Amino acid sequence: MTQDSLKADIKALLKERKAVLLAHNYMRDEVQEIADITGDSLALSMEAAKTDAEVIVFCGVHFMAESASILAPEKTVLLPRLDAGCPMADMVSAEELKQLKAKLPGVPVVTYVNSSAAVKAESDICCTSANALKVVQSMSEKEIIFAPDKNLGSYVARFTDKKFHLWEGYCPTHERLRPEVVKELKEQNPGAPFVCHPECNPAVVALADHVCSTTGMYDYCKKSDAKRFIIGTEAGILWRLKRENPDKEFILASPALICPNMKLTSLEDVHEALSTMSPVVKVPEEVRIPAKRALDRMLAIPRD
Repeated sequence: MTQDSLKADIKALLKERKAVLLAHNYMRDEVQEIADITGDSLALSMEAAKTDAEVIVFCGVHFMAESASILAPEKTVLLPRLDAGCPMADMVSAEELKQLKAKLPGVPVVTYVNSSAAVKAESDICCTSANALKVVQSMSEKEIIFAPDKNLGSYVARFTDKKFHLWEGYCPTHERLRPEVVKELKEQNPGAPFVCHPECNPAVVALADHVCSTTGMYDYCKKSDAKRFIIGTEAGILWRLKRENPDKEFILASPALICPNMKLTSLEDVHEALSTMSPVVKVPEEVRIPAKRALDRMLAIPRD
């Protein structure tokens, strides 16, 4: 089957199943191209919460499909590749978080959405890179546990006087970007802003002209007068950046900025999921209810 016929079949199946196709900004180009909605994890969570569709096809990784199931339990949530996980999310378990909470009684937990439903259920509030600072600022406590991304936590801590207990997790893809590579690129491209994601290492973030979520990058690059940008996040973001700014040039800061999990989902996988109505991701109620409380608190906070 050609790509064109695959896309046509997928669109027909979406209509037949009364389904919506959500794709993360890091998905393959051809998957983003046929999605009803593309966005970062916060934007897609918001869409999952309000959609009228009966079926949500989530082209992303496992924790994202779980978030959709948490927020829209009456919907059928399909994750075309059940093996699309997140190494950062796997760096913290609910049991480990419980142990830390026991050592720090009364200290609230702020958890990045890049985490399992079980970990969210042990958290007071969730955040994304788009609203992490506002989430932290919304809390009255002077001390917080921040899990699992130590890089995002370190970045947010720069703007607040709260004491952070950082979990030792990180994104392996963003961590591969090294400061010496960025310095060399900046020298080779004078005047080109370096825009990076706060999941990058603090030494890389220190070199950035602008630090933001993927959605923030789209906005920044669109509004900027610059004609060339160095991009410090996963390669999937380039598809929309180039489409929205055909007169501008985007340089990926490193060829290593490719997440193998985000690249697993193909058009064939989406077609198969809609044809078989599987694999289904469903969060059990005993986990979903406390996890939803943490996500609802996050969704009440404005994003960047």
